[in-house]
Amino acid sequence: MRYRAIALFVAFALCGTGCHRHDRGHEHEEHELHEEHEIHDEHAHEHEHELEGVLHDGDFVHDDHENHEEGEIHFTHAQAEAAELKLETIRPGTFQAVIRTGGKIQPLQGNEQAVPAPSSGIMFLSRASLTEGANVAPGETLAHISSTRLQDGDPVLKAKIEFEAAEKDYSRARRLVEDKIISDKEFNEIQARYKLAETAYKGQAGNISNQGVAVKAPFSGYIKKWVVQNGQFVNVGEPVAVVAQNKRLQLQADVSESDFKYLRDIRSANFKPAYDEVVYRLSDLNGKLLSYGKSANEGSPYIPVTFEFDNVGDIIPGAFAEIYLLTNAKKTALTVPVSALVEEQGVYFVFVRLEEELFKKRQVWVGQNDGTRVEILKGLHIGDKVVTHGTYSVKLATAGAAIPGHTH
Repeated sequence: MRYRAIALFVAFALCGTGCHRHDRGHEHEEHELHEEHEIHDEHAHEHEHELEGVLHDGDFVHDDHENHEEGEIHFTHAQAEAAELKLETIRPGTFQAVIRTGGKIQPLQGNEQAVPAPSSGIMFLSRASLTEGANVAPGETLAHISSTRLQDGDPVLKAKIEFEAAEKDYSRARRLVEDKIISDKEFNEIQARYKLAETAYKGQAGNISNQGVAVKAPFSGYIKKWVVQNGQFVNVGEPVAVVAQNKRLQLQADVSESDFKYLRDIRSANFKPAYDEVVYRLSDLNGKLLSYGKSANEGSPYIPVTFEFDNVGDIIPGAFAEIYLLTNAKKTALTVPVSALVEEQGVYFVFVRLEEELFKKRQVWVGQNDGTRVEILKGLHIGDKVVTHGTYSVKLATAGAAIPGHTH
């Protein structure tokens, strides 16, 4: 019994010590789990604060790449102001069918005149700046013709001597015919010689100076061409220069035979001179259709269509032009200004504003072009806001400011 009691006491002591350690082990594990949970909650709380800052801080809203699709462009208000950005809201409207061709700007018939030499001699320009294209006023002296060094003598001086001699003969003949000393026939011959000499001399007398006989502009315009160059000899009556007025001009379009059936529908045109990027509208220049050919010119597969318009700008006669003939076949279409388009290897794009400071490059399929606006067949919708000015600046922004897409 004594040994059995000792064994039970030892067993109870060992059990108590183990059980106490086991309970403390459970308590330690629960304490560690509780601390991990608190640490996790603390990190989650800090992460929520960071997200809250991204959503509410204006500097972060536009940089939240995760909320935008690939190809979207961040373009700030400051950039837009610097680029003078302009937008246009897409709306359906009428658009005229276009025949695109080439042609030439020409002076109006009867709108230019050759200036003849009033005397024979050497021609000298009145001033060095009177080159071809220079503006001239009516009656302005263009050049002088001098005959002082000619072997035959000065024709103006000869005309003066002949006039004075004819005038004396005429005065004497008037007295003789009254006295019946000469016949009426002889008197008429003397009178005719006097009138011719008077016309020849007085026609030049008003233009004579120490420099010679003046060559004057017949009307206001510009010097289209010098036929005789400075210092060259010219005979009386020969053309010295051609002066043209540029108030009204003609536009002649060369239309292919394949478009002959559309000629009756042509009402107006837009054109772009080869030397300029400006597109002119005949409707803005008091333009009108003069005629169109009924057949092609000999040796040419083209049919001429001629317009007349006011030269209110710096439009140069004789220049070639790209011409957009407008027919009366109107239709409803979506269009954008030519300046809105960006071409890349034959593919066309526009930039559409999605929201403030956010744009997207979008491919479009184009139709006809009238020089100022382009028909959009596919790629845009009613209500889209398209960049029409500053397009190049937005394009540059795509290189460094394009927003990447989702990566997860």
